[in-house]
Amino acid sequence: RLQKLKEMFISKFGSAPKFYARAPGRVNLIGEHIDYCGYAVLPMAIEQDILIAVEPAQTQVVQLANTNSSYLDFSTSVNNIQINKTKPQWHNYFLCGLKGIQEHFGLNNPTGMNCLLDGTIPPSSGLSSSSALVCCAGLVTLRANGKTLSKVELAEICTKSERYIGTEGGGMDQSISFLAEEGTAKLIEFSPLRATDVRLPSGATFVIANSCVEMNKAATSHYNIRVMECRLATKLLSKSKRLEWRKMLRLHDVQSKLGVSLEEMLTIVEEVLHPEPYSTEEICKCLGISLEELHSQILSQNMQDVSTFKLYQRAKHVYSEAARVLEFQKICSEAPANALQLLGELMKQSHISCREMYECSCPELDRLVDICLQFGAIGSRLTGAGWGGCTVSMVPTDKLNTFLKNVKKAYYQTDGQRLAGENNSLFATKPGRGALVFVEA
Repeated sequence: RLQKLKEMFISKFGSAPKFYARAPGRVNLIGEHIDYCGYAVLPMAIEQDILIAVEPAQTQVVQLANTNSSYLDFSTSVNNIQINKTKPQWHNYFLCGLKGIQEHFGLNNPTGMNCLLDGTIPPSSGLSSSSALVCCAGLVTLRANGKTLSKVELAEICTKSERYIGTEGGGMDQSISFLAEEGTAKLIEFSPLRATDVRLPSGATFVIANSCVEMNKAATSHYNIRVMECRLATKLLSKSKRLEWRKMLRLHDVQSKLGVSLEEMLTIVEEVLHPEPYSTEEICKCLGISLEELHSQILSQNMQDVSTFKLYQRAKHVYSEAARVLEFQKICSEAPANALQLLGELMKQSHISCREMYECSCPELDRLVDICLQFGAIGSRLTGAGWGGCTVSMVPTDKLNTFLKNVKKAYYQTDGQRLAGENNSLFATKPGRGALVFVEA
């Protein structure tokens, strides 16, 4: 693959690349939609990645090309980076990583670059292709400008810089992309960012299956509405407990301020919030503020037209999912005889909560989860933001081949469009390594 990329680079730019950078995609085994609420998640890097061949240039221009001809070439001055939020095109994710590094170091005359990108992560599939591209671009810019940072610093900068495109992510994708190590999943905790190895039990393999429904986080409001619903739930829960609600932004803040367990937080959610959607007027009444203050101080720019919010369901999902992550880690470290069954159960519960409480599934994902369980998966759930994208299933290794054959037949071979992409749509994966740079020998 490197040789092929090098040859394409030479034919495109007329000279050889000086170095390459790669950043992996990821699959989140458990802990969906809780990183931006401040809670730990449990992802692993996958073998699929973004690979960029790079030659620093004498000019102040970045030229981007892609081995996939459906992604158009792009070039821009490094001193005038414009990121268009309205159309999340591939090059804008590269520009996020570039701009993040430039701003961090205050680079006045950053190095221009010729870059050729090759990606093996299916796009818009919930396997973090966009964050891998932001991370890879950050790494490339760092190297081309002769700067160094720790992996943790890089992950934090890339998390912030992805927000240039309008996605209010929590940092899981960027963290695992940099901190991953071969052979182990990671428990990733935030503020401060740290990663702990989680050894997955032997005897099972993780299988990713793409529903073939594309979902682009930056192009839809579902994702950002959920972020806002969690923020509003934080404020109402804080107010009810006489905490300084104006300063509280994440559901984790409420738990740590009260010093209670996740189970106790679930009880508080039952007492304080009601399952019916909240109108903006009711939220104002609960907080004792005007509608104008809600719009100017709390709701983000792209939330001004949303009139109802589900707070009970979102908070319930977040606190129960955060507890499942810790339970998952505990089972992996204690490794009881029935570890696989226990982990499978947690994955199933996670999917039900994503479907019913967070409402981030879709009919195709639900069908795919059912098919995977029917053909021998011990656990199966959606992974990534949802509303399309992939499922992850834990399958006994000795039943893997039959499982793959049956799922192919039941889900992919019944539909022409899915059949076309089935080779990249269903695959077993092991925990892969994190982002790195290698130099042309």
